[in-house]
Amino acid sequence: MPKFFTAEEANAALADVRPLVERMVEHRRAMLAAEAEEEALGARIAGNGGAIEPGEPARVAQAQAAEGEAIAQIVDELAEIGVQVKDLDTGLVDFPARHKGEVVLLCWRLGEPEVAWWHGVEDGFAGRRPLPLEDA
Repeated sequence: MPKFFTAEEANAALADVRPLVERMVEHRRAMLAAEAEEEALGARIAGNGGAIEPGEPARVAQAQAAEGEAIAQIVDELAEIGVQVKDLDTGLVDFPARHKGEVVLLCWRLGEPEVAWWHGVEDGFAGRRPLPLEDA
């Protein structure tokens, strides 16, 4: 059964959630950089393979895998808290909540000072509305 948050509980959880999301976004950027490096390396190999260190493909693959594992671990840690990851690139997460007997999502994105938005489960980010829920 999912954990449900009030707006106050979601904001209190940001003390733990914010550093995890910051790390997740950093690892995602590093993973994208490793993917770009792998793509460029593949193009060089397809060309003539010149000037490529023997261990370079393995190093790039290992870096990419390590970043993916780090992201997965952080997503798991956030899930243990009860937070749903929606966007790895922007650090968008949702906190499940209840409003008028329905499940809704309290929405927060890295860089925002507090959890100040909510939306229906099917509405997504585009359907965000300002808190409090009582006024909805």
